[in-house]
Amino acid sequence: MSPGPSLSLCQLIDLALAEDLGPGDVTSRLTVPPERLGRAQVRARRELVISGLAVFEAVFARVDPQVEVRLLAQEGELLAPGQVAVEIAGPAISLLAGERVGLNFLIRLSGVATWTRQFVQAVGPVGPTILDTRKTTPGWRALEKAAVTHGGGRNHRFGLFDGIMIKDNHIAAVGSLEEAVRQAKRGAPMGLKVEVEVDSLGQIEPALRAGADILLLDNMSPQTLIEAVRLVESFFAPGPRRALLEASGGINLTTIEAVAKTGVDFISVGALTHSAPAVDLGLDWRPEGD
Repeated sequence: MSPGPSLSLCQLIDLALAEDLGPGDVTSRLTVPPERLGRAQVRARRELVISGLAVFEAVFARVDPQVEVRLLAQEGELLAPGQVAVEIAGPAISLLAGERVGLNFLIRLSGVATWTRQFVQAVGPVGPTILDTRKTTPGWRALEKAAVTHGGGRNHRFGLFDGIMIKDNHIAAVGSLEEAVRQAKRGAPMGLKVEVEVDSLGQIEPALRAGADILLLDNMSPQTLIEAVRLVESFFAPGPRRALLEASGGINLTTIEAVAKTGVDFISVGALTHSAPAVDLGLDWRPEGD
């Protein structure tokens, strides 16, 4: 995954803690003795792919360096119901201060990883590669894209700076698809491929003639995708197909199997990050010394 100019992990955590703690945890201050120690475990309550362990650990490092965090799972590991992912121990007030923020990161990121795994499983081991998109939570892009890889998916471009994607608005601004591709090819940094979004079969040949490296086939039915693959193969015949094909647009778990059978190389799914359901993780306290 390419590094991007997103918020640093410490900035994100500090924002989240400031939002939750404000001037301090009034309930714990009034009820929990400062010297009281505590222990707790983060446990999966259903099968899930864990992601965000490093963030969870960093939350408690920011709250109180005295808190000991012991990771019992690895990023991307498939956890069984009841399996413990993390144990924490330290001042009870500090555990209470960080538990909600730490769990929020874990639940969200594990949700993305678990959701991604379902899409990857749906296409099978020899199917197209599942890609994410830029439809991420503001400030969380690096974390959510990491979670996609923990679920078995692959990252598309990180942002506008590390990939060339010519879309309909670029074409409208330049005047023609062919000219937009030619300009991008002339100025592209070494090794950076030019991808073009096409939403009709009639755009395929002009894009290929202009030198597009990748075609994003947008909002096409499986039957239209099959025809698109055939057109691209015919363009390069009798040699091998030299342009990669990506299907995108409204693809879900109901439709992805049919899309996977069309012959495309990639399937990009915005829902991996913008619609992933939360997973069920709980933090269970244990008596000190147990």
